[in-house]
Amino acid sequence: MKTWRIVLAGLLIVVLSSCGPSLYKSNQFDSSVKSVKQVAIIPFNVSIDGKRLPKGVTLETVKEFQKKSGYDFQNAAYSWLLRRQQEYSVNFQDIDKTNSIVKKANLTYDDLMLMDKGEICKLLGVDAIISGKAAISRPMSDGAAITVGLIAGYWGSTNKTILTLDIHNVESDLLWKFDWEVNGSVGSSAEQVTRSLMKKASKKFPYKNG
Repeated sequence: MKTWRIVLAGLLIVVLSSCGPSLYKSNQFDSSVKSVKQVAIIPFNVSIDGKRLPKGVTLETVKEFQKKSGYDFQNAAYSWLLRRQQEYSVNFQDIDKTNSIVKKANLTYDDLMLMDKGEICKLLGVDAIISGKAAISRPMSDGAAITVGLIAGYWGSTNKTILTLDIHNVESDLLWKFDWEVNGSVGSSAEQVTRSLMKKASKKFPYKNG
């Protein structure tokens, strides 16, 4: 339990510095505005560099944390968008319904990460899905330094996280993509990280009214 708390406190981040975000919008996006009315948000695909793990932290622990974080990111993104529902021309499917449909289909978190996005749309009965990725690198090359970093909740300047938001339609077309690379951070929660990501992406986020 103690090890889990240390990992939970140390692996998620809030930005201290970042590279400029990258935005992609497909040629099909404008025509999709009329057809996309219902959008689901699936758990994020979280990956953490598992090399040279500190003593007491196993790959199984990291995998469990990745899965939990994926659902935490999903919940935070849904909550952020739901609070601003009136700003958008689309409706966001309740994530409890989303996750229930996935569970009834006997699909695991890992299965979902590998599925075709169009097939997920069909399974969920929506016109498009929002997916996300959080790729977190190890903070230092030395294993002992990682242990210190996890306990103290501090990540060195070599730590890098790439955050991504994608929107795919039922034909599996990538309609919109937002990438943001961040470096240097302090211990935080999925909600705070997602809030930072969504605030950064909000000015370019699609399907706004007007």
